[in-house]
Amino acid sequence: MRSILQHIACGLLVFVHSTVGQSNTLGLGDGFLSFNTSTFAVQLVKDSQTLYSLTTVDGGFNFIPTDMMSERANNENYHLGDITFRARIVGSTAWTSGDTSASRVKLTASAVSGTTKAAANLAPTLPRGSLLNITRRWVVDDNVLQLLFDVTNSQTTAVEIGSLGAPLEFNNIFTDRTAAQTNTLCSLFDPYIGQDAGYVQVTPLLGTLPPLVVLPVGQSPLEGWRFLPESTALTPFYQSQTFEGLYEWDFHTLAYAENEWASTTPWNAPTSFVLQPGQTRTYGLQFLVAPSIREIESTVASVGQPVAVTIPGTILPADQVGKVFLNTNATVANITVSPAGALTWVTNTDAQTAGWHGYTITPHTWGRSRLSVTYSDGRLQTIHYYVTNGATAALDDLGSFLTTSQWYTDTSDPFHRAPSVISYDRSVNQQVTNDPRVWIGGLGDEAGSGSWLAAAMKQFVQPDAAEVAKLEQFVDQTLWGTIQNRNNATVKMSVFFYQPNLVPNYVYPSNEDWTVWWSWNQASAWATGRGYDYVHVTAAYWAMYRVARNYPSLVSVHDWQWYINQAVLTVVTLTDGQVGYADDGLMGETVIHYLLSDLQREGLTANATLVESRMKSRWQIWSTERYPFGSEMAWDSTGQEGVYIWSTFFNDSTTAINALNSIIAYQPVVAHWGYNGNARRYWDNIYGGKLMRIERQIHHYGSGLNALPLIENFEANPTDYYLLRAGFGGLSGPLTNIDEGGFASASFHSFADTLAWDAYSGDYGPNFSGHSMGMGTFIINHPDFGWQAFGGNIVATSPAVQVQIKDSVRRRVFIAPLGALLSLDAGAFSTVSYNPSAKTVTVTITPVADGASGAASAPVGRLVISQTAAVAGVGLLKPTTSLATDAGAFVIPFTNGVGTVTLS
Repeated sequence: MRSILQHIACGLLVFVHSTVGQSNTLGLGDGFLSFNTSTFAVQLVKDSQTLYSLTTVDGGFNFIPTDMMSERANNENYHLGDITFRARIVGSTAWTSGDTSASRVKLTASAVSGTTKAAANLAPTLPRGSLLNITRRWVVDDNVLQLLFDVTNSQTTAVEIGSLGAPLEFNNIFTDRTAAQTNTLCSLFDPYIGQDAGYVQVTPLLGTLPPLVVLPVGQSPLEGWRFLPESTALTPFYQSQTFEGLYEWDFHTLAYAENEWASTTPWNAPTSFVLQPGQTRTYGLQFLVAPSIREIESTVASVGQPVAVTIPGTILPADQVGKVFLNTNATVANITVSPAGALTWVTNTDAQTAGWHGYTITPHTWGRSRLSVTYSDGRLQTIHYYVTNGATAALDDLGSFLTTSQWYTDTSDPFHRAPSVISYDRSVNQQVTNDPRVWIGGLGDEAGSGSWLAAAMKQFVQPDAAEVAKLEQFVDQTLWGTIQNRNNATVKMSVFFYQPNLVPNYVYPSNEDWTVWWSWNQASAWATGRGYDYVHVTAAYWAMYRVARNYPSLVSVHDWQWYINQAVLTVVTLTDGQVGYADDGLMGETVIHYLLSDLQREGLTANATLVESRMKSRWQIWSTERYPFGSEMAWDSTGQEGVYIWSTFFNDSTTAINALNSIIAYQPVVAHWGYNGNARRYWDNIYGGKLMRIERQIHHYGSGLNALPLIENFEANPTDYYLLRAGFGGLSGPLTNIDEGGFASASFHSFADTLAWDAYSGDYGPNFSGHSMGMGTFIINHPDFGWQAFGGNIVATSPAVQVQIKDSVRRRVFIAPLGALLSLDAGAFSTVSYNPSAKTVTVTITPVADGASGAASAPVGRLVISQTAAVAGVGLLKPTTSLATDAGAFVIPFTNGVGTVTLS
């Protein structure tokens, strides 16, 4: 599918208003204004006084796309220093607009002195008769760079500012760059849309360089986050796979809320501000550099801005409580929630360090909610939560929906798609069988395989007898034989195609456009050279192996040996040298690591050796490369998972840490459910969504998959709590995609005019795959917050730490102070009690997790114990009583529905 990128680069994918402004109006030819701070070397374009270069003094990293500036020197190209607004005379209804990028005119520099390094009145580049008189100043205050806008009402009557925004331009342009250039020159930026506590983090892609942190000056809240439309027709191809586009820090948003955003609920309550005649209000941003990505929050706190740390994050299943810890030099004056009653809170005494104030949060209402904290100094901080159904109930709902509403049974289908779990359109509550992007209805690619992949992996963590029976039909009749060729185990890119002469009795909808490249004919659809597809097939076989091995009464078509052999056969075919992208890191390939482990546990030495040798050949290629994260796209966040997993397996810490740092750069930690742990994805809606546009996606499959290396590395370094927070946020993301009825969307649309889940199921499957393999309960003793559980509820801390296990999977418990990972092949963790003095652990296991009404009961518990980190004075935990073992698992019998074992 390299052709996808070619189509993007040619400007085919234009999904927003495209305008081409007057060219070369920025004034680059007239030179620059330069000055330094202790942190930055700063260059402004002399004519426009917009930022041309922002380069760190230590290290020389430039956050601005200076080398692309000549291609972005036209009207309607936004730069840092521009401003947009809408205003009206108080009492009128119509808004008048201003935008300094729209029609640039050379500015006259104002005289400057003291801390002000450059200034200009913006009237020449704003519309005539503008209601606002704005002067922009670049200031260095106490060695901190500030961008200030003095906004004055020059009218004789009061003026209402309905919107005011500062466009942000950083170097997220990958167009025409090599992998080395992209990774060493470029950054990504994400917001914490937290009002007066809001900020923007700009993280260089290497993940090791100091990030830029943009903070408010004075009363300059980050109320909204607006995508900036530009021309998509010219290089460097704005809003494409190689250039996501730019965003705006919005201080006020009422004018948008009344118009373009009227059909949705904004992140924050929209405001306006009334300027009296002659009144001036200054809005501004300041630019700091944090020592590292992990130290962004401490950098924010260093300037006296409130910081919120949420545990386990800002996604709360209905049966779990959360914690929020506020670091502030003011006191909390008031807390409210919207919608009313969605969350309740009480103070707690968990904080161990002065300056932190703890609250316990109880969820009540499904969906989005906003916690608003007002401080004694008048500042407002908002924390954005998402409440899901109870964690195990959400998975129960998902499995039911996938195997009922999405269960396709038309045996007359000429493409032989039945029986299967097929794509779905929630907006019309219909299965998707005829999208011109043929893979979506063709059970292929991520957007077509996503639903059956999710259905299979759901059985791995929460098998249901009726669902397993349908999955057996799918595997036996459709996966093996239609999707995957029985004669050579190759995997088709799509079983559905557009070629009317081959299916004369099939009616392709005439209201669809079948002339675009993605309406493949049979030869293209049935090509077998896309390696990513093989991983999904492997995962389905492996999940069914786990069901057949641990819940044998649920299967009747094939035994566990058949399923695990099919998984091996698929991996071998993937790596036989005939399949494309096989030497790239492949999304979801952690499942191959699980497969290899199971082959070793089962004593299937020959197959284990074969799979390991094939993985080693791939790793050996990566070990020679600095940026082994290639894919079918120019830049991607899919390869890091596989590169990390196998580099770690083969003891190549250098390559593994390079991959890990890459993930840290694009998977932020903020007090907002949509961005916390949300790995960078922005083009997949073109290929799998119903609303097709390039935009920052919220909790697309990057979240669940990139969380796996973060969590695995935390388990090896159990005091690196940043990894836990980022990883658990990513693992939690896939729960939000599941609606109250069990339908799972591919991703949430982040543009402020939408803020809604996409209607297509699309490529949700890989996201859930990551969730199922990584989710668990993680018990920590945090230096600032004491004993906490990510994925569980702590009910006591003395003499033992007692935890109710409440995560969705109930199969993994990690006890960080011991470096101990407890895993279940069958059964569900109910409670864990850890005595720190005695270093003993008592676990209770049940045949089925509470809340999973349809789940099958395990015949026995099967416990696997691992030591993932070396801890002084701690060895591998072992049962204190004799237990039978099977394939490396301790067999725990149930008595009256409970199995209990003590470990020491």
